[in-house]
Amino acid sequence: VQLQASGGGLVQAGGSLRLACAASGVNLDYYTIGWFRQAPGKDREGVSCISSNGRTLDYADSVKGRFTISRDDAKNAGWLQMNSLKPEDTAVYYCAVTNLGIATMNPLEFDYWGQGTLVTVSS
Repeated sequence: VQLQASGGGLVQAGGSLRLACAASGVNLDYYTIGWFRQAPGKDREGVSCISSNGRTLDYADSVKGRFTISRDDAKNAGWLQMNSLKPEDTAVYYCAVTNLGIATMNPLEFDYWGQGTLVTVSS
């Protein structure tokens, strides 16, 4: 199983980025997709998740109204659209999947992780 996260980069505050998570070796139809981030010196935190059937979405309070998670099982991929970015969104972003199927942002419940993509938001 491999997850490839991409789409990170350097953006000014107020800008947008769209992260992608491409999966291979696993059929995402039955998996919850989660996005997490880890800033320097901080613990990894859950950002957003989407259940396996796509009906339940959840977001960290800090990103509600600015980030949107989506998935396309036909493409075996998921995305995180990030708008109105703030300097405090700067972190390495990881996608992960779990076969629990439910919407969860508990990193301990995720089975497979991508390598991370760096998002830097300048003020």
